[in-house]
Amino acid sequence: MEAKIEFINSGGVTSPQGFHAGATYAGIKKKAKDSLDLGILFSEVPCVATALFTTNRIKAAPVILSQQRLQAGRARAVVINSGCANSCTGEQGLADAIEMAGLAAQGIGLSPEDVLVASTGVIGQRLPMEQLRAGMSQLALSKDGGHELARAIITTDTLPKEVAVAVRVQDSEFIIGGVAKGAGMIHPDLATLLCFLTTDAAVDQDFIKPALRKAVDVSFNMVSIDGDTSPNDMVLIMANGLAGNKPVSPGSEQADVFQQALDRVCIYLAKSIARDGEGASKLIEVTVSGAYSMAEARLAARTIVSSPLVKTAVHGSDPNWGRIIAAVGRSGVEVVESRIDLYIGDICVVKSGNPLTFNKQGVIDIMVGSEVPVSLQLNLGNATATAWGCDLSEEYVTINSQYTT
Repeated sequence: MEAKIEFINSGGVTSPQGFHAGATYAGIKKKAKDSLDLGILFSEVPCVATALFTTNRIKAAPVILSQQRLQAGRARAVVINSGCANSCTGEQGLADAIEMAGLAAQGIGLSPEDVLVASTGVIGQRLPMEQLRAGMSQLALSKDGGHELARAIITTDTLPKEVAVAVRVQDSEFIIGGVAKGAGMIHPDLATLLCFLTTDAAVDQDFIKPALRKAVDVSFNMVSIDGDTSPNDMVLIMANGLAGNKPVSPGSEQADVFQQALDRVCIYLAKSIARDGEGASKLIEVTVSGAYSMAEARLAARTIVSSPLVKTAVHGSDPNWGRIIAAVGRSGVEVVESRIDLYIGDICVVKSGNPLTFNKQGVIDIMVGSEVPVSLQLNLGNATATAWGCDLSEEYVTINSQYTT
């Protein structure tokens, strides 16, 4: 089947038809130049919607509320703030999240039940509701407002993260857009990340749920920055059907193409998060191949990319490949040492379990770069998986030792 997927220049979460967004500074987080900390994403028409949430057993008030409202499988808008997680805030925190959704609904002209809530920032502090109420009255939504929203949801991120792809399949055309935030508290099975995905494609509810899970499993669940997972994580997708295509359903001709496009959007955003890890200067990409199963390939890759010793070696451009082998050895996956091949960049440092005499300066030159690729071949099966992370620097310690002060 003929299909084409292309990235849209300067695309974002409002690139699909019918989506609008806006943001303002409400005084929730510390003021900085061009600060924004409160935003709304809105669809002109009702959407089929689903989301994945944190696996942390402590769940923030906005997560609890959004989980409840998404049971109906529909939504029109999401209101998001940065600077305060509204987590570990008890019954009052849930009441504040409900009011936050209600204020947004009133401003747009929706039923409160059609509005979801997301928050990110410091845990254990209540939302400053007086400031939030004032900020909500200043919000204006527009077709170009997705770029403002991308700035409003970030915390320790150094830059916004947004993307969109245009999809052409047979006689149908649709767009998938996305925006995300995340730089610390990032680990597989979501992390301190918020991601909002939109599409003007028509999709069936029984298709979009597994499609989102598949996309998250090959993207956000393959990113690790520091091994921590927050109570606020959310990956939401809303589909409003304004592209007018025949609804994408399981097994339909458009299903595989939609999945490929959604995967590309999520992987792009996941790599952006890994590249922008707190204090990071390098992106680490680890590909494990030849594993017995996909589960083992994923576990091995995630273990290597999350290893503090691997991350510090990459930070110092130290070709200490033994740390990579040690990480896969403790990962719990099946390993036969005499079958392992290891490459850093295009330089083989271990072959069939035996260390090679290699160009050390050549490996250092690879590790000095902004992207450090690592390939590990287990030579036991056919499964392959890729994970992303970043180096661990002194700046990471500085950021997190002064987070609330």
